[in-house]
Amino acid sequence: MEVSVAVMTIRNIDDNLKQRLRLRAAVHGRSMEEEARVILRTALSVEVSLSVDAGQTIHQRFARLGGVDLPAVPREAIRNVDFGG
Repeated sequence: MEVSVAVMTIRNIDDNLKQRLRLRAAVHGRSMEEEARVILRTALSVEVSLSVDAGQTIHQRFARLGGVDLPAVPREAIRNVDFGG
């Protein structure tokens, strides 16, 4: 059974990032290419939950920027609607 593999080129990598990848690969006794594969495999092996609360996701994304106090919005009682039935 033959496994299909893809080739990917990543351009414009920051020199500092490349150096850190080189050091990490050396520590693990791997080539930079193999280290990059391991990092991608590890990062992408976690299932992304699609059943997240949109409001909570937005809150988490912007929470680090600080908050805003919005004025309370007055609410009216629910009205009964007669559909003529």
